[in-house]
Amino acid sequence: MEQQNSFNSQQQSTGFMKQPPEMVSVKDSLYLSDMLSWNLNAIKKAHFFATQCKDPQIIDALNRCGLMHQRHYDTILNHLDQNQTQSQQQFQ
Repeated sequence: MEQQNSFNSQQQSTGFMKQPPEMVSVKDSLYLSDMLSWNLNAIKKAHFFATQCKDPQIIDALNRCGLMHQRHYDTILNHLDQNQTQSQQQFQ
């Protein structure tokens, strides 16, 4: 209990966690799933609209937008994969 209170006071004083929690809550898991879905949807829409467009500047902007969302998607997956790999190594 005392450890949890010190963790909460540390988080409130700095505004961010210095270290991620050991477990992901159901709420956090659902939010991560939503973020992946939002980014994947944005990638697909940017690609679709780029194929429908004729103006090269707009096509370029849509392609850059799609790539940005692809990077975000990949970043989220990399963070999740690192955490999964670390937790698997702890149990072996």
